[in-house]
Amino acid sequence: MDLGCGFTENRSGGLVYMTAPNIVAPHAFTTRLGGVSCGIYASLNLGAASGDSRGNVEANYVAICGALGICADNLVRANQVHGSTVLAVTRAGWTAPTDRAPHDADGLVTAERGTALAVLVADCAPILLHDPVRGAVGAVHAGWRSTAADIAGAAAAKMALEFGCAPANILAAIGPCISQCCFETGSDVAEAMFALFSAPHERERVARRQGGKYFVDLKAANTLLLERAGLRAENISVSDECTRCGGDKYWSHRATQGHRGSQAAIIAVP
Repeated sequence: MDLGCGFTENRSGGLVYMTAPNIVAPHAFTTRLGGVSCGIYASLNLGAASGDSRGNVEANYVAICGALGICADNLVRANQVHGSTVLAVTRAGWTAPTDRAPHDADGLVTAERGTALAVLVADCAPILLHDPVRGAVGAVHAGWRSTAADIAGAAAAKMALEFGCAPANILAAIGPCISQCCFETGSDVAEAMFALFSAPHERERVARRQGGKYFVDLKAANTLLLERAGLRAENISVSDECTRCGGDKYWSHRATQGHRGSQAAIIAVP
């Protein structure tokens, strides 16, 4: 089902996951639907450190990876710390779905066949990258702190450095996350966004003031940063779904006050 933003809602058995119109590598932006977890983790929880049972999380990974035609044990993940580190990884970084990730990072890139990347989200922006010319992919976890540190640009630069990717060839997809309608912040978050951009029209896109609060647009900020990194505007697709508005379909950290599971953005070298 096409949701109108170009993203497609896919169903495989009970699984529901989203794919972007411009990414041809195997990939998914998962929802909370179609897994085996229960209670506050119902049902496709992919967060191994959430408090959910290891068996349920493993089964959920096996299910979504099976739908994508990849092996759950061939995933590389990182311990996400809301920073700007992007790591180039290989099969040496493969970890079982419920094992602790070996490195601290919020972005991963690879060009090694048989390797898949995963980042976890529950309001933060998931970004997937694919260069079909060089056969490289990337996965990025972009909360507001990582966005303010330009992790999107860092990921594109890492792909260029490690794999010779031309930014103009990189395809990007920004998946479901908290949208501007629901991302109410104080001035600190807005000022961090404003510090990235000097042009008035860009500042108007990334944050607007309403009363004493600001409403920040992570999707717009990361789109602008990807364009600044050299990606073509027509090569960037952006989901129009909001995780907080869509609580029946997605986990939202804000909506649940942290009592939740996690979605994942997954991509594999084709």
